[in-house]
Amino acid sequence: MDKFRMIFQFLQSNQESFMSGICGIMALASAQMYSAFDFNCPCLPRYNLAYGLGILLVPPLILFLLGFVLNNNVSMLAEEWRRPQGQRGKDPAVLRYMFCSMAQRAMIAPVVWVSVTLLDGKCIICAFCTSVPVETLGNASHPSLSQGEMERVLARIPCKEIYNGQELIANEVAIRYLRCISQALGWCFVLLMTTLAFLVRSLRPCFTQAAFLKSRYWSHYIDIERKLFDETCTEHARSFAKICIQQFFEGMSTDLATADCHQPREAPADAGEAARKLLGITDQGTMNVALKSWHRCKPPLHLHPPALPSHNNWAGEGQPPVNPPGPRRERAAYYSRV
Repeated sequence: MDKFRMIFQFLQSNQESFMSGICGIMALASAQMYSAFDFNCPCLPRYNLAYGLGILLVPPLILFLLGFVLNNNVSMLAEEWRRPQGQRGKDPAVLRYMFCSMAQRAMIAPVVWVSVTLLDGKCIICAFCTSVPVETLGNASHPSLSQGEMERVLARIPCKEIYNGQELIANEVAIRYLRCISQALGWCFVLLMTTLAFLVRSLRPCFTQAAFLKSRYWSHYIDIERKLFDETCTEHARSFAKICIQQFFEGMSTDLATADCHQPREAPADAGEAARKLLGITDQGTMNVALKSWHRCKPPLHLHPPALPSHNNWAGEGQPPVNPPGPRRERAAYYSRV
């Protein structure tokens, strides 16, 4: 059990790297899923487009949502977004940074799926086979067909075993034409996503470095604060449960000693340590009030009064400068003379 606890703590301390690894595994799994997927085009005019675009777009949406589900920061983001204002303000920039960080990781698997699908070409062939330019690629001297009959013949292009329009347009010609367009779209999509990822990861901090550092710092703070709060609650619950159980057995031993005329055994020595960990919260109602207060009005992020000089343009601007203690004042005067 201790080994599993150590593994869980390691994953929590390296959550960012762990989530990146999970997203990479999902990307590889999405490519493997597509290669193992048995694509069967219905070859019907009214269903080809829906089926082809559905295979192209629905699995990426599922993978995108799954990337959010597997990210533990989703609940933290929702909690921070929905919590009351209280004594601590909410910075929309921090919430946007957290959401963008999760979205970037969740987008890996959908991008791989769409790229592999477009490069393979089966979905585009199935979806747009009825849009093949017969006048350019086919037999223009073929007897004219109605619009419905033309669509019904062209819809069978992905299904070689039932295609019967070789006189109208060769099956291989139409497939090569659509696959060429699909692969071109696939490489353009890969180039677009790569360029977008480069701009987001590299150029964004260059233009808004201060805001970027502030958002990243406070997003890490929210994550660490939540973990420490959970650990403190777990420690408090363990101490509370331990003392409750000890008091129960002490009461039982007292009753048994009264009935059997035996002296009760002394309380364990670590009971005092567990009592100190309760921090004065020793009943259910007080604990519920504390948890509700933590949710409604978290304490402000202000540990000490600002004591930094205002002329440095740091936090605490507008406060009077604080004189250093004696030795520091002397050194400051010495360096000012130098």
